[in-house]
Formats: sequence, structure tokens, C-alpha cells
Amino acid sequence: MGSVIGQILGFAVGVAISPVPVIAVILMLFSKSATKNSVSFAVGWIVGLSAVGLIVLAVGATVSDSSESDAAGVVKLLIGLLFVALAVKQWKGRPADGETAQMPGWMNSIDSFTAGKSLGFGFLMAAVNPKNLGLTMAAAATIGAAGLDTGNELATLVVYVLIASVTIVLPVGAYLILGDRADAPLITAKQWLIDNNNTVMAVLFVVLGFKLIGDALAVLL
Repeated sequence: MGSVIGQILGFAVGVAISPVPVIAVILMLFSKSATKNSVSFAVGWIVGLSAVGLIVLAVGATVSDSSESDAAGVVKLLIGLLFVALAVKQWKGRPADGETAQMPGWMNSIDSFTAGKSLGFGFLMAAVNPKNLGLTMAAAATIGAAGLDTGNELATLVVYVLIASVTIVLPVGAYLILGDRADAPLITAKQWLIDNNNTVMAVLFVVLGFKLIGDALAVLL
């Protein structure tokens, strides 16, 4: 189990480094329903990652051991190629020198979110966002191909979800514990993420994309 956690650690960190969801949860912390919305978003995020992981594990359990590794290799290859393409898109979309980075338009409506909408939004950001979906599928495929028993598979998935959720849970925890004293560092973090989102994502997609392609080729060749 320990060796499998080591294999999926990079995927979990890749999910945790998600500037847009972190910006979204920080904006919720400055909204009129800060506590309810931010906690709901974090719960939705955790449920989303868990749901994707459980589905991939369930699908993997229906295939034979002989085809399981090949299936995991194909999944990783496809996701790796997608990430390389997304890296190019993110790099081309970064702000030009002297240009101010803009937040996505939907972020302007976060102040009007309800707890239910925040919950659903957190789920979508974790389970439907291409990067997070791809990395969670790759992590779950790795777990499923490791030959662990059901209990250890689920325990490994829990570790993955916890690590992948740390950047969402930490701002919420800081707000709940520190209150207004957390405002300054949260504002600084939000602005840095807005300014550097495209560059961070481009580098991340390149690193993870080629890692996944390499892992896939090692399995398939």
C-alpha cells in the first residue's frame, strides 16, 4: 500500500495545485455566507474526487487481472496526451507583458451562491474539470492495477483525496480558526493565483502529461 501511495502522490499534488478552485473558495470566504458556502464547496470537492475514484475502481474490478494493467496504461496515455494539449492552450492564453490577468466572468456571481450551489460547484470543479478528472482517473487506475485488497484500495483512495483537497481545506480552516486575521494572506494568495494561473497550469500540465505518457509506455511496451 505504501508503494502505491508513492505512485499516486504526484497525481494528488497535481489536483491540489488548482488555482481556479482555490480562488473560488477564497472568494466565498469574503461573501456574505462565507462559512456555509466555503464548507459546502469543500465537501462537494471531496465528494467529487471520491466519486470519480470509486467509479474507476469499480470499473477496474470488472476486468481480468491480465487486461487490467493494459487498461490502466491506455487511460494514462490518453490523459497524458490531453494534458500536453492543455499545456499548449494554457501557455498561449497567458497574459502578455503588462496585461492584467482577468478572473473568469462566473466568479463575479460567487457572492450570490447558496450553500447548495456551492456544494454542487465544488463537486463539478473536482469531478468534471479536465485536469482533476484526468488525474483522479489515473490515480484510481494505478490503485486498481496494484493488486490491493478492497480495504487497502479504499484506504489508498482516501489518502489521495485528502492530499488532493489540502489547498481547498486549508483556506477554509484558516478562516474558521483565525477569522478576520486570515484576510490579508488570503487576499495576497488570491491575487497571486489570478496573475499566474495560466503559467502555473501550463507547467503543471507539461510535467504531468509527460509523466503519464512515460508511465503508459512502460506498461504498454
